Amino acid sequence: MFPLSGLIIGIVSLVFGIIVMIKPKILNYLIGIYLIIIGVIAIIQAL
Repeated sequence: MFPLSGLIIGIVSLVFGIIVMIKPKILNYLIGIYLIIIGVIAIIQAL
């Protein structure tokens, strides 16, 4: 459904990785947000 979802996931992962390198304490929030985004994309693709 979304041909760019892999590209979007890659960009989001890269951005989160850079932010974690700068501020490691924010890692838990970023992991939570990332997992929610992945879940939403997976549900949308399954429909």
